[in-house]
Amino acid sequence: MSTEQVPGRGSEDVTGASAEAPGPVRAGRTSAAGSALEKSLRILEAVAAPGGPHRLTDVMTAAAVPKSSTFRILAALAEQGFVRAEGDGRYGTGPRLHGLSALVRAAEPAGVDEVLRELRRETGQTVHLALHTGETITYVRKLEADQPFRTASRVGTRMPLHTTAIGKSVLALLPPEEVRALVASAGLPRRTPRTLTTAAELEAELAAVRARGFAVDDEENEPSIRCAGVAVPGPDGRPLGGVSVTTVTFLVSRQEAEGYAPALRAAAKALAPLL
Repeated sequence: MSTEQVPGRGSEDVTGASAEAPGPVRAGRTSAAGSALEKSLRILEAVAAPGGPHRLTDVMTAAAVPKSSTFRILAALAEQGFVRAEGDGRYGTGPRLHGLSALVRAAEPAGVDEVLRELRRETGQTVHLALHTGETITYVRKLEADQPFRTASRVGTRMPLHTTAIGKSVLALLPPEEVRALVASAGLPRRTPRTLTTAAELEAELAAVRARGFAVDDEENEPSIRCAGVAVPGPDGRPLGGVSVTTVTFLVSRQEAEGYAPALRAAAKALAPLL
């Protein structure tokens, strides 16, 4: 997550890599692989990704669906009001999708924001809640800290598993064969010079995460950004997602970031029955 200066605060401007990860590239799945429902859901997810409205070719690439099928499905979704054709070859979210989003948010259990606010109060840092979404994590909550800078991440942003504190905490709780399958499918693309880009590096890192009970993103996703994160397990022990504290390296050392682990564990425990 890069940071950007808050106007009028007189703070240092820090820039990093783009906060939004590109849509997952599903190698070998641009054929007829997947049911019509699977293709439609992937296309809807691509249209709803931050930065829209999106071009047809971008939606096709992100969803890994052939162009003809993508166009046909988009037309059907637009007819039903879930997608809106902008008239310039781009597609955005439609009124029915916005309505569905509002219904989902209204049905969410109470207490999630209270837990995150308490974590922000204890640490004085920006906090994120993300859910595990296939080959990525997706931010579903963000509470910005009262700092002379703000992070550029947004709710709805998808990020890689292997570069983020939440993502690594999720991977650490998954069976090894599932981790290997995810790595084979998504790869380990480099985002900064500190990104873990080999299976051996990632395996060693996940062992360390399991041993200490939390993960650290030490400028592995973006320069100048350091995060600590803990997974939120579901009833069966599988990770639903995770919670993190986001800091900047010029203000918070790694040791200080690791010191947030008890507060993160408490937050994850409190969030587990709410997700």
